[in-house]
Amino acid sequence: MIKIVTILGARPQFIKAGSVSREVLRHENVKEIIIHTGQHFDTNMSDVFFQEMKIPKPKYNLNINGLGHGAMTGQMLEGIEEILIKEEPDWVLVYGDTNSTLAGALAASKLHIKIAHIEAGLRSFNMKMPEEVNRILTDRISNLLFCPTQTAVDNLKNEGYGYFDATIIKNGDVMQDGAIFYTDLAQNPVPGIKNGFVLSTIHRAENTNEVQRLREILTALNTIAENKQVVLPLHPRTASLLPSDLILHPNILVIQPVGYLQMVWLIKNASLIMTDSGGLQKEAFFFKKPCITLRDETEWVELLEHNFNVLVGADRSNIIDVYENHIFNTDYDIDLYGNGKASQEIIATLLTYEEKASRQ
Repeated sequence: MIKIVTILGARPQFIKAGSVSREVLRHENVKEIIIHTGQHFDTNMSDVFFQEMKIPKPKYNLNINGLGHGAMTGQMLEGIEEILIKEEPDWVLVYGDTNSTLAGALAASKLHIKIAHIEAGLRSFNMKMPEEVNRILTDRISNLLFCPTQTAVDNLKNEGYGYFDATIIKNGDVMQDGAIFYTDLAQNPVPGIKNGFVLSTIHRAENTNEVQRLREILTALNTIAENKQVVLPLHPRTASLLPSDLILHPNILVIQPVGYLQMVWLIKNASLIMTDSGGLQKEAFFFKKPCITLRDETEWVELLEHNFNVLVGADRSNIIDVYENHIFNTDYDIDLYGNGKASQEIIATLLTYEEKASRQ
């Protein structure tokens, strides 16, 4: 029996981990315990959320949120360590690049528990991003590095991981597993809306905290909305930062932030995605939609290389030019992220690793 403790702190991590958890249930000799750190407090993550998303409920909820990076990570480290001592797992699974990810990896490392980092090797090469620091440090102390793409594998090799005591595996992206699973459960959050709209999301601090960048993006959306409906799920924080003198075009439909099943419906029914989200760039590809990314860099460079995605920054003329003139690749049959088999690869690798270890 392999005992796994999974550390999660944000809604996207639960969605990703759900794919692995469903694979765990297919194996009688694998047991999983989920710890929710509470990092991204969300009142919608109730029992109903876990039921609708078909995600196992966490056994532990640390309810740590609303703190600075240091205090939050420190309290998580303390709480996770206590649970690991109690549960004595064989492995700790961590996802992505949040403070929860780093805290879980640190706690496991100091207790000499093996660590598997899912979504390892991603790099924005922007050390001002807290996520970049978290992912680099987590990679360095992990035993199994599950990389979603060849680019992630190459990043680790370029950083010398071939000389470290870690195994690098290209397993694909668990987000694609989830996208395939949830597509039939999608829910329309805007009854009556016609297909073919532009779906846009803006949430990154680099865009929302800089008035000029936010103004440029919104002005571009206003121009696009003259001839095309734009659906803009807008977080209250972003809404509070909108320039007071900028009036959004009536054809921009501003809605409250939506859950994942609602977002899946919006992606499936949009004609194009415009976003500064990392995950949404990939989901656009999963659902065969072109994507314009409102950032200066991205971790998902393979989407750029294959012309499914274009970086435009926050310059209005550049945004409009790409929207009006760019011809995107439409050959979505290419395998960039594992074709929905990433979770199977993760569990199979853990079982093989343990079997080999038992023979030694």
